[in-house]
Amino acid sequence: MIVRQFLQWVRAARPGERAEATSALARAYLHSDLSADDLAAAEGAMIMLLDDPSPLVRRAMADVFASAQKAPRVVVQALAADQFDVAQPLLENSPLLSDDDLIDLIATGNTETQAAIAGRPLLSRPLGAAIAEVGSAEACLILLENSDACLALFSVDRIVERFGHLAAIRENLLERDDIPMRTRQSLLSTLSKTLAHFVTARQWLGSDHAEDAAREACEKATVALAADTPYEEIGALVTHLRESGQLTAGMILRALLSGNVVLFEEALSELSGVAIDRVTRYIHDKNISGFSALYRKASLPEMAYPAFREALSALREGVLVGEQGGAARLKRRMVERVLAACVVMRDDSMVSLVALLRRFAVEAAREEARMFCDDLVAEGDYYDAMYVAELAAVEMRLVA
Repeated sequence: MIVRQFLQWVRAARPGERAEATSALARAYLHSDLSADDLAAAEGAMIMLLDDPSPLVRRAMADVFASAQKAPRVVVQALAADQFDVAQPLLENSPLLSDDDLIDLIATGNTETQAAIAGRPLLSRPLGAAIAEVGSAEACLILLENSDACLALFSVDRIVERFGHLAAIRENLLERDDIPMRTRQSLLSTLSKTLAHFVTARQWLGSDHAEDAAREACEKATVALAADTPYEEIGALVTHLRESGQLTAGMILRALLSGNVVLFEEALSELSGVAIDRVTRYIHDKNISGFSALYRKASLPEMAYPAFREALSALREGVLVGEQGGAARLKRRMVERVLAACVVMRDDSMVSLVALLRRFAVEAAREEARMFCDDLVAEGDYYDAMYVAELAAVEMRLVA
């Protein structure tokens, strides 16, 4: 019997020779017309070779069985649990490893093992969830880059929660077109916290100052993000903001002063529990009493109420007509009007509100100046191009 001869020879052979012979035996098992007895003997020999001291021998079997459907399952499972250099081809491809097998390997394996599994073709949703939950950052990045992976949204959210502070993961997610806006906002929030910690660690700002600056930057980015959010996703985005503690009076006021009425309405509906159609009626009703009751039901701070009331009055009077920039940025005329009204009625309880409005006013003025300069440069480029074209036309007439 050929297997008996193989076993007698292999005991005295060198590692390289044993590896070559083992590869031949594995190929014969898969592709030769062996009898049932020979198949059983070959399987027994390969099980014995799992204990070979040379990883070359075990890797030889792994290479042959990497994509094979007919390989001995017990051999594949043992090799997959071997050191990474042996297990790699099976972790990456073997169809004989079940999701349960692979989940166990993800939980107990190192970064290399997790990364190899994360790149498997047709990766199932349970495997994606396991990698998102316990996998390393490298494995999660490979998972996100695997176009064959079936990845649930809750797994993406878990990756954001664990590794959203890492630039490579954040950039990958922001480039995807299948990520909902609430997940994108989570990335913005994580980034703002990362920047605050970075600034504080280098003692560029005090921790409170850095956190305030990062929070306002995140609120600004969130309002801009909401301006690009499809209407049907706004409700989910607002719910996420409330659940994560980000749906503050400052953010809601920023939305209103940016002309983002949809975000403003959804925020009040979320906080008050009042249906969105009723919220819309209260906001656009000239009688302020309905909005006043809605505002208090939403448990927004009393000291900020005058700012919201004045902003709504300006909105109803059409102060936003002709404003540029969409609903993504603060509107200067709106902000300055609200600031002036709050300064007149200011008392000790409104100091922080007035300070916030002054920062809004500076930001709105800077944004307006930037847009003006951009338009001016664009206009200059246009006239320069027209001049060059006209000059070329004159030259052509002279030549003719």
